[in-house]
Amino acid sequence: MLRLMCFIRHALLLALVATAAHAQTPNFPNKPVKWVVGYPAGGGTDFLARSIAAQMSTQMGQAILIDNRPGAGAIIGADITAKSPADGYTVFTADNGVLVYNPALYKKLPYDPIKDFAPIGLMARAPLLIVAAPNAGIKDAKELLEYVKKNPGKLSYATPGNGSPHHLAMELFKGRSGLSVVHVPYRGAAPAVQDVMGGQVPLMMIDTSSGMPHIKAGKLVPLAILSAARIPQLPDVPTLAELGYKDVEAYAWQGLVVPAHTPKDVQLKLNVEMQAALNNPAVRKKLFDAAWEPVPSDAAAMAAYTAAETRVWHKLIKDQGISLE
Repeated sequence: MLRLMCFIRHALLLALVATAAHAQTPNFPNKPVKWVVGYPAGGGTDFLARSIAAQMSTQMGQAILIDNRPGAGAIIGADITAKSPADGYTVFTADNGVLVYNPALYKKLPYDPIKDFAPIGLMARAPLLIVAAPNAGIKDAKELLEYVKKNPGKLSYATPGNGSPHHLAMELFKGRSGLSVVHVPYRGAAPAVQDVMGGQVPLMMIDTSSGMPHIKAGKLVPLAILSAARIPQLPDVPTLAELGYKDVEAYAWQGLVVPAHTPKDVQLKLNVEMQAALNNPAVRKKLFDAAWEPVPSDAAAMAAYTAAETRVWHKLIKDQGISLE
């Protein structure tokens, strides 16, 4: 947490930056903005984008239209954005899958995470969580761990897709624990959740933002959380560290990017509006209720955080020989 807070310290300059940005970009935006989301509607990424976009739209006086382009671990959405005009009218939710994992998992990508995008800033993060289907007969983490130890490879778990933060987090846990469960990738969180709730797959690695509504409704059973400490929304759910598995901490985090070469003043304007939206009390409450932790930052802080995450996760991917090709 200290590392992340260090990276986002620039957010304290919001008021000063806002004044400069408004002075430089009086005509932007003068038409609707397209916000590309690389996952289906209904998932945590989609929820976050829509929550922030609605407030930014109110602030800027222009519509922000969500364009869901799911598939291939958000590669489709990333590619569309990279090839869009660099004018500020196309923005993209870039998560750790797009910016960190994919470059290590694929030998060839249709986009370059550094050359093709300009970071606007971090938006929010959500800790990952292991949940079970109600009919799986697993009531808590102790039962799960005991069963998996005695029955290696007999349980499967769903994720929103190959190479997603959820997939890599489970690989991290498997590497630290030596436990064996089988991966079942989906095209986004929403269809994965539906199959887990329906009993087709017994387990899921999910972000808290996608899982909370179903946990509250009793349709998913929370077992263990991959955060440094328990979270207030799920005070009875233990961390993996509490269960004896150290150094297994993972989040799904989201940042906003635009095509490279987008004018700097437009980038600055978008950052100011994004940070203002994330600091809006109503938006913050909405995100808190969905277990998202707002972490508004500037472009430099997002770039630094991405670089730090890249060092950690690329080592894991290399050490475990994980590849999606």
